[in-house]
Amino acid sequence: MTTSITLPAPAKLNLFLHIVGRRPDGYHELQTLFQFLDHGDDITLTLTPERPGIRLAQALAGVPDQGNLVVRAAEVLAKRANSPLPGVDISIAKRLPMGGGLGGGSSDAATTLLGLNYLWQLGLDIDELAQLGLALGADVPVFVRGHAAFGEGVGEKLTPATPPEDWFVVLKPGCNINTGKIFSDQGLTRNTPRITIAPAFEGDASRYRNDCEDAVRRLYPEVNQSLDWLAQFGPARLTGTGACIFGRFPTESAARIIWESKPSGITGFVAKGVNYSPLHKKLTELK
Repeated sequence: MTTSITLPAPAKLNLFLHIVGRRPDGYHELQTLFQFLDHGDDITLTLTPERPGIRLAQALAGVPDQGNLVVRAAEVLAKRANSPLPGVDISIAKRLPMGGGLGGGSSDAATTLLGLNYLWQLGLDIDELAQLGLALGADVPVFVRGHAAFGEGVGEKLTPATPPEDWFVVLKPGCNINTGKIFSDQGLTRNTPRITIAPAFEGDASRYRNDCEDAVRRLYPEVNQSLDWLAQFGPARLTGTGACIFGRFPTESAARIIWESKPSGITGFVAKGVNYSPLHKKLTELK
């Protein structure tokens, strides 16, 4: 029986993000295209039969343990099992910036759900795990399902997709975005016409946009400046509500040339877009 595994928790990009309406409960109706990156956090899960309970090996700055999505994911899964389980120590090697729009917390939670389902030998299927993940956050199901997808609703209605697996320069300007501030902004576009899945992948990807971008540019000068700089080399776009931005390139070498010339004070990375999650690839290798 395996007692410890280390699994990837990959980043995601919103290749576009359209706001197509607003629901009575205040949430926004979205259409988006999710793609994973071959870059992200790592989660190590170690069973501790001699010690019951769920523990983080180290705290994340500014996030109380019980508010951490990873802990909540483990607790939700343990409750679903409804039987005594070995304890678990959880270690997070954090590489993705928090609040960057890359889905780091949601990805960590999904990796925890799938990893503990494997270690605890619960046998829950992907549909059950995705449903548990949705209770943790709208982005969690796409990481649980593990395939690039056209997302609708609040992002939880998913149709598998196969966008081109290009290379990306991802930059993190020196600011953090308040998501609530963006979605409550009076100038936010909320009536973009809906598209169907086929037209979503036809034609020039540069036609698509992120409807949050204008508000973020206006409220966060650092993002505005970074987008203007990256746009010199091709279409540049915000992911999620930011603060990370990305540019698409056909080859790794082309992406790295731009990466090496980035302005000082900006962090980020170069990564390849992938349609099959590195997490699922790793789990398949373990079986």
